[in-house]
Amino acid sequence: MTVTTGADDLQGLLVISLEQAVAAPYAAGRLADAGARVIKVERPEGDFARGYDADAKGQSSYFVWLNRGKESVALNLKQADDLQILKNMISKADIFIQNLMPGALERLGLSSAELRAADPGLITCDISGYGSNGPFQQMKAYDFLVQAEVGLAEITGAPEQPGRVGVSICDIAAGMTAHQAILQALYARSRTGKGRGIEVSLFHALADWMNVPYIQSQYGGRDIRRPGLHHPTIAPYGAYRCGDGRQLLLSIQNEREWQRLCSDVLQQPDLPENPKFSSNVKRVENRAALDDILNTVFAAHSIDQLAVMLQTAQIAFGRLNTMDDFAAHPQNRFVTVRTTGGELQILAPGAVVNGVMAPLGAVPDLGANSTAIREEFAQPNRS
Repeated sequence: MTVTTGADDLQGLLVISLEQAVAAPYAAGRLADAGARVIKVERPEGDFARGYDADAKGQSSYFVWLNRGKESVALNLKQADDLQILKNMISKADIFIQNLMPGALERLGLSSAELRAADPGLITCDISGYGSNGPFQQMKAYDFLVQAEVGLAEITGAPEQPGRVGVSICDIAAGMTAHQAILQALYARSRTGKGRGIEVSLFHALADWMNVPYIQSQYGGRDIRRPGLHHPTIAPYGAYRCGDGRQLLLSIQNEREWQRLCSDVLQQPDLPENPKFSSNVKRVENRAALDDILNTVFAAHSIDQLAVMLQTAQIAFGRLNTMDDFAAHPQNRFVTVRTTGGELQILAPGAVVNGVMAPLGAVPDLGANSTAIREEFAQPNRS
């Protein structure tokens, strides 16, 4: 499905984003998707995410995903004239987003508190690795490192070895958190006329997502171990090898489903009466024996045969797909993104509003709008 219709929910809003990498561009990019005018401020050599790869028709896959629909201006903020252009831009902005190192804005005379004092209606959003306080505040922080710091890597991966989540989950969590907080601030401003200062860090955004294992370990005394492709506290809930070598995941959420799985798929209707498997707690305790039963049955069928059986029994399941399998998935939605290297069909954003989805703007080359923006913002806001 290719979607071409659009939305202009945030039309008329000006967003200035002094950004690089993933977290701040994610937040600003979602505002651009919703119709806001987003000006991406880059250093003269450009956002370093432009060089992550060249897989998107010569451009970086990350950059194309995160920066569609923005304008790009290249500024050297060590030069007084360029710094003044940025100040003029912010003086006319509704939202200012930045993810420089803590303290960098203050050295430029652009602290978020001072900007809001000069313009009480301004919404500022500062994104950092560890926040503006605490002993880690000046540490450099990147996604993989923060996955380790918050304990996510320790509970991810196969039982024998920790693992990294395969996408930049810390950056995305921070970008999502910032986007949510900015929208909340916009709504509050519509009632009060006042902006607000928002702080988001990679560490704290993902720490919030870690609350379940945190509560289980700190209050429940549970030893959180890497489950691999199994759920740590539910069984059966995991991956099982089919007769054609592919793996299929199934999820049992209640005793009715467990009984249907036993009778309709495993052809062992008396299995729920076995004391080892009579409750979820017992099944977790005896997971190895349970897995042996499921693997033996699954080995006699192809993944497609099992999918039909599970669907008929109304048991939730999923295939362990490769990227090629996923690319051909019948549920995918696509949108077109324009770059100077050509058009790309990429996966569409997750939300559909009133049955349609917003078109995505073009991905800007470095400094594509520099001349026009310099002329437009030669003077500060006089209102």
